[in-house]
Amino acid sequence: MEERARRKLATLVADMGSQAQVARALDVDRSRVSRWLADEEPDRENLIKLEAVEFVLSRLQMTYPRQTALKWLFGFNAHLGNARPIDLLTKGRVADVLHAVEADETGAYA
Repeated sequence: MEERARRKLATLVADMGSQAQVARALDVDRSRVSRWLADEEPDRENLIKLEAVEFVLSRLQMTYPRQTALKWLFGFNAHLGNARPIDLLTKGRVADVLHAVEADETGAYA
């Protein structure tokens, strides 16, 4: 894996608290995260999901403490039609999730 991506993955593991939590977030097997951290290269689809989740979690942590940011990411969100942000991120709907982040930051009601 490219070193930059491996660092992002390691940061995501630290922020989420475990490789298992990252695996759930990316919708992959737990062993896959271990292999990516060691020496395996993720496919393009999983690399995009990794980038999206890492970016959104980073953005959330600018406003919320880590635990609150994680609850936001895995919780149901009215701005997203009661979908979970993490589910939309794994489907490539990053812009929708970022709009929900911005709505929360500005105090908009759903």
